[in-house]
Amino acid sequence: MKNLVGACMFGQSGGPTSVINASAAGVFIEALKQPNITAVYGAANGIKGILDENFYDMGAEDMKELELLKYTPSSALGSVRYKLKDASVDDTDYKRILEVFKKYNIRYFFYNGGNDSMDTCNKISKYLISAGYECNIIGVPKTIDNDLYGTDHCPGYGSAAKYIATTLMELNLDAKVYDKGQVAVVELMGRHAGWLTAAAALANHKGLGADLIYLPEIPFSIDKFMADVKRVMDANNGKCIACVSEGIQDKDGNFIVETLSAAKAKDGFGHTQLGGLAIQLANLVNETYGVKTRGVELSLMQRCGAHLASKTDVEEAYMAGQTAVKAACDGETDKMVVFERDMSSGSYQCKFKLMPVELAANTENKVPLEWIIDDGTMLSDEFVKYALPLIQGDCKAPLEDGLPRFAQLKKVQAGRK
Repeated sequence: MKNLVGACMFGQSGGPTSVINASAAGVFIEALKQPNITAVYGAANGIKGILDENFYDMGAEDMKELELLKYTPSSALGSVRYKLKDASVDDTDYKRILEVFKKYNIRYFFYNGGNDSMDTCNKISKYLISAGYECNIIGVPKTIDNDLYGTDHCPGYGSAAKYIATTLMELNLDAKVYDKGQVAVVELMGRHAGWLTAAAALANHKGLGADLIYLPEIPFSIDKFMADVKRVMDANNGKCIACVSEGIQDKDGNFIVETLSAAKAKDGFGHTQLGGLAIQLANLVNETYGVKTRGVELSLMQRCGAHLASKTDVEEAYMAGQTAVKAACDGETDKMVVFERDMSSGSYQCKFKLMPVELAANTENKVPLEWIIDDGTMLSDEFVKYALPLIQGDCKAPLEDGLPRFAQLKKVQAGRK
C-alpha cells in the first residue's frame, strides 16, 4: 500500500550475529529520513516487546550511537524465541498485535531474523491483511546459519565464516606444534544446514585447516568417523583436526549428540538443544586410541565475533535494512529482502531484491551435496569460490582505551511497559 502515513516498528529475533545491528542501523537511519514515517520504534525482545507494549523511541537516540550500531554485535534491542500459533488455532496474540499497532498507528513493520522469524513475519502480515489493517511489512534476513531460502547468502554468515576460518587457522598452528600426536575435534554451529562448518574449508584454502569436515547434509556414522580419524592419524604422526557440525545425524535422523548423551533438552521452538558434541567425540577417540584429545566448541563466540567482522557483511547488512524501509515506503509489503550475486563484471557484486516472505518461512537452504567431497569429509573448490567474496574487508568498532566502543542506546521508553 503506497503513501501510508504512520509509525514504523522494528524488532530483532533469533540468535544474535555480528551484523544484525548493522541492519537495525539501516532501518532506523533510513526510516528517520522518510516523510511518511511519523515515529520510529524499536521493540524490546522482538515480538514479545510488541505483545507487552514494551518498545523504544529510536528518534530520541543520538545519531552517533545509531551509526555505531553498524559495528556493535548481538541484538541491541534484545532478542526472543517465541513462536506464534496459527491464527486459525489461537488468534490471541494477533489480536493483541493489531491492538498495539492501531494504538500507535504502526503502518510499517520490519522484522529481522532467520527462518522462524520470517514465519512470524509472514503470519502477522497475513493476519493484518485478513483484518483489513493497512501496514507494509518487510522481513530483513539474518542468520549465521546461511540457510534462508531464496537469497544467495544471509547477513551474519560472512562474518561468522571469517571468524571460523581464522580461528581454525590459529588452532591448527597450536594443535600441531608438538612432536606427539593429538586429535582436536572442533564443534561448529548448524542444526540441519552445514554452511558454518563448511567455512572451515576456507582455512584449508590457506593450508591451515581441518583434516576432516562433517556436515549435517550427509548422514554421520560414528564407526566411519573413528576410522577416518585413525586413517589421518596414521598418515600424520598421530595428529588430526576434525570439524563437526553440532547438528550431524545418523542415517535414521537421530542427532549424534543425543546418541552419545541422555540429555534431550528442547528450546522455545521445540528444537533439540545442541552442544557438547566435540567433547563427547574427543573422549571417544581418547578411549579408543589412547591419544591426547581436545574437544573445542566455538559456541556463542562464532556468532558475535565483531572483531573479525567482514566489511562486505557489515555493509550488506546495513543496506538490507535500508532497502527494506525504502521498499515499504514505496508500497511493498509481505516481502523479504534477498541478496542476488552478480558476477557479470568479473568480480563479486550484490544486488538487493524482494521475495514473498512466505517462501522463506520455515524453509531451509542447505549446502549443495555436490560441494561435499572425499566421502563426506571435505568441501570442494566451488564452496571456497562461493564463500571467499563474503568474508572480504575489515570493519571494526572504534577503540576507546584499547577496547571497542560499541553503541550505547538510551532506550527511551515509548510504549507502556
